[in-house]
Amino acid sequence: MAAAVAVRPRPAAWAALAATERMPSDEAVVETAAEAAQGLVFSRLKQSDVDDLDLTVTFEDGTLTVDVYVHAPDVDADLDRIADDAALAAQAAVDDLFAE
Repeated sequence: MAAAVAVRPRPAAWAALAATERMPSDEAVVETAAEAAQGLVFSRLKQSDVDDLDLTVTFEDGTLTVDVYVHAPDVDADLDRIADDAALAAQAAVDDLFAE
């Protein structure tokens, strides 16, 4: 089984920060999102059960895109739900980063 999802969080919520010096770097945004997505996946699945986890995170022009692919054929879990939740966790983590 595999699952993939892309999410584009609320860039409008970040627009006010874009003109300030408080805006996190693109690298910080990508790292924060990737860590949150990976953390969510491994909070629900054992690492030994996951044959492949591919996280692709980009942050360009104020738009965050998170693609999550989970391949864990031997588990009885809703991988689509886990991938969706991982992308949403990434979004929430980035929202929190911008709120700091």
